Amino acid sequence: MCKKDQLYDVVVVGAGNAALCAAIAARLKGVSVLVLEKSPKNKRGGNSFFTDGAIRCAYGHVDQIKTIVDQLPDEEMENVWIPPYETKDFMNDLLEVTNGKSDLHLANQLVTLSFSTIQWLKEQGVTFQLNENQCFTDGKKKTFWGGLPLRTNNKGVGLMESLHKRATELEIDIWYESCAKDITLEEGKVDGLIIDKENTTIRLKANSVILACGSFEASAEKRSKYLGEEWAEAIVRGTEYNTGDGLDMAEAIGAKAYGSWSSCHAHTTDFNAPKYGDFNKPGDIYKKSSYPLGLIINVEGNRFVDEGADFRNYTYAKYGKETLQQPEQKAYQLFDSQVRDRLRSEYNLEEATVYQADSLEELAEKLALPEENFVNTIQTYNQAVQEGDYNPAVKDGKGTRGIVPAKSNWALRFDKPPYYAYPVTCGITFAFGGVKIDHRANIVNYQDHPITGLYAAGEMVGGLFFDNYPGGSGLMSGAVFGKIAGESAAVFSVEAR
Repeated sequence: MCKKDQLYDVVVVGAGNAALCAAIAARLKGVSVLVLEKSPKNKRGGNSFFTDGAIRCAYGHVDQIKTIVDQLPDEEMENVWIPPYETKDFMNDLLEVTNGKSDLHLANQLVTLSFSTIQWLKEQGVTFQLNENQCFTDGKKKTFWGGLPLRTNNKGVGLMESLHKRATELEIDIWYESCAKDITLEEGKVDGLIIDKENTTIRLKANSVILACGSFEASAEKRSKYLGEEWAEAIVRGTEYNTGDGLDMAEAIGAKAYGSWSSCHAHTTDFNAPKYGDFNKPGDIYKKSSYPLGLIINVEGNRFVDEGADFRNYTYAKYGKETLQQPEQKAYQLFDSQVRDRLRSEYNLEEATVYQADSLEELAEKLALPEENFVNTIQTYNQAVQEGDYNPAVKDGKGTRGIVPAKSNWALRFDKPPYYAYPVTCGITFAFGGVKIDHRANIVNYQDHPITGLYAAGEMVGGLFFDNYPGGSGLMSGAVFGKIAGESAAVFSVEAR
């Protein structure tokens, strides 16, 4: 059965952060908007539902942060230090972790519009708090690391609840279990979609279409094709519905593939985490991010990365991939008692897999490691640790000498039992490859000409991230380019009526 010619000004494919920002921005321009969500209602929200809510933005002074965080008394701020993080700092971090490959036009939009987009999100009902996962305390004063002092209340769950509430207020239509299959054209212009809804094929007319339905990370076939065969069994940290449908549809009508299709956002995650994100246990609870304070070894008992190369926000995407390259695609994060109380909250959850031992030999036995090699690895590391002031709030330079890989910062001798080991593997969040857009978020073809009436936002956008990723940039990118796409599509739709 095929139903025809249901008309909307703007149709948004997807219902995560980027998609709803696009839908809200379009609706605020006075046009009719429909959101299509492939999942059932109880699994809506895409990958955004699973984030911990950290969102990177540029700001000049702590007073700007005060305007965003509700109910933050001055007496509390007396014990808080939030260093400035200006647009140049955001840009430098982005270019550093992507080895200078990030598209400068996209990067400039992201960093310069980041704080105004935070303000816009607040106007739409999203609430924020200080990001306690990104601070260090000496018992008196809390120091927040630059760029990530903010997170959404109740993590990604709260973000999606707020955006859906706003969508309801604005009378934006949302169809669940509605899968977009093809983009339709008339005289070279986008004029709608073919969708499957409740076993019915619907020909949906629209003046413009926004694709914000994620990357291909939930497709084992596409992971193997673009990222490598070793990615076939990787844990998917978010929704099972991001299988690259939007990319396929865009490619079919000539959209230009763009960015790094061979790399992705990955993270070390609990080895026993579910194969896909569990909607009953949201909030990014399986990740393991405190590794800079400890050591990482593989199942052969060898270290393989510099755990202290930088703050976790600049290394976790890269180190997730490194873990995937190890035997059995498995590693262990090790901590001793002197840092145990500094670990992030996810290490203390009942879902966390952990082994405890009072000696290196006992730990090797519990982890089924080759004891002699493991003990030698730890002893060699301990001998290489240099003296110096230990300070997890800054890159303290307290490192090792004479071993490969080095530990560049936060190097303490691993010699204070009990010892704790957390088995980890690689979890994929999203792939970095996408389609190319212009400054209006209009998708372009291989001649760099806009495909009239077709826009993209979120993980669909290629060209921002290469090889690595500064933490918290994904939510920010989704909001910035979602807002741009929504406003651009709305303006075009009005002109096309």
